[in-house]
Amino acid sequence: MNLNDYQKQAHTTAKYVKIGEEYVYPTLGLAGEAGELANKVKKIFRDKGGKIDEETKEALKLELGDILWYVAEIATVLNIPLEDVANANLQKLASRDKRGMIGGSGDNR
Repeated sequence: MNLNDYQKQAHTTAKYVKIGEEYVYPTLGLAGEAGELANKVKKIFRDKGGKIDEETKEALKLELGDILWYVAEIATVLNIPLEDVANANLQKLASRDKRGMIGGSGDNR
């Protein structure tokens, strides 16, 4: 499946209330799902000594799917194809790598 197909199919399940601008709800959802992923990773260290078993891996996969859904939905409401998001990110990273700027901080490095 390509990213744009995923984006279209994912959007068919978008059923949420509008909060202000259309992008607000999925942005808040993305933050929540990222927090859930981070919490699961925290518990891997707290409860499992940093080891990821198959059950935990599956739980992480499902959280990543929720994150992907929200990213796709934000892109949809902004009318940006998800493949464009992915390609722009790869181009940005390749440019940083070529210039030796992968490390560090700031958007414009």
